[in-house]
Amino acid sequence: MNPSDTIGFGLIGTGMIADFHAAAIRALGEEHNVRLVGVAGPDAPEAFAHRHGVPFHTRDTAALLARPDIHVVCVLTPSGAHLEPALQAIAAGRHVVVEKPLEITVARVDAVLSAAEREDVMVAAIFQARFSAGALALKAAVDAGRFGRLVLCSAYVKWHRSREYYTGWKGTLALDGGGAVMNQSIHAVDLLQWLAGMPTEVFAWTTRRVHTGIEAEDTACCALKFADGALGVLEATTAAWPGWERRIEICGERGSAAIEDDRIVRWDFRDPEPGDAGRVTGPGAGSGAGAPDQISHRGHQQQLEEVVAALRGERPLTVSGRDARATVALICALYQSARAHAPVQL
Repeated sequence: MNPSDTIGFGLIGTGMIADFHAAAIRALGEEHNVRLVGVAGPDAPEAFAHRHGVPFHTRDTAALLARPDIHVVCVLTPSGAHLEPALQAIAAGRHVVVEKPLEITVARVDAVLSAAEREDVMVAAIFQARFSAGALALKAAVDAGRFGRLVLCSAYVKWHRSREYYTGWKGTLALDGGGAVMNQSIHAVDLLQWLAGMPTEVFAWTTRRVHTGIEAEDTACCALKFADGALGVLEATTAAWPGWERRIEICGERGSAAIEDDRIVRWDFRDPEPGDAGRVTGPGAGSGAGAPDQISHRGHQQQLEEVVAALRGERPLTVSGRDARATVALICALYQSARAHAPVQL
């Protein structure tokens, strides 16, 4: 697309996360020549449209996709119901942005990616945690080899969700695809494999400690082995009150660092560099540790800005559907290990 062309967005789904997408698109606004054109969903799309000033609303996805002024569709339905609207949008020639996870099985992810390849449209997956200053600094240090040989690479997501949170599709295997790992910890899993590489072996345990009425796990622990020999763990729960910040630790022979949500809390290297001073930062932009609506829309804005730039040929897309596939594959291997009570090779 030409830089002068207006890029129109449409949303499929009007749940809580749709509010963040609407706010992100509105924030991009005139500066990036984008606009939110329409929204489709079975649950009160007219109220959502009124709240966000969206010109067009419908309960019919086909009617949304028939609009020629919509170029990008954000799929914001329940996790296990991403495939069908994504395929509809792709068949209509629209680029798609899918909330995490792209889908809840590798086979369903592959169906989306194959369709997009056939129709020559872009698939982007929402992993806004990659765009935080802390995560980007950590990635740059890994890529520069500052850690030397990696030793331990771990993620900790000790969050709290109320009993009332688990209503409707939340915590179901068919639509949530899992619990504390697939839903809440997926950003930590994605960051860990982005930073340290894809593990080659996992051994996991899952359980329900507090939210015993749901189908999926509310607590999980997984041992990880990486291709270069480094080890790590993933701890995940939605049963720990009041909920702590998501923490990622990368430890190596020449340095160690840790981030909590979007901020750096440890930055220790044997060979300091001038830019190291002041790396450790204060409070971040908002955490979903205690409630899902406490995050900021800033990460979504940064990621959608990249989608717009990629569509205009200004820079490549860094979080593609293929990246999302790796993260879903890792989580599915974790669940397979927990079911089999055995290690699983990736």
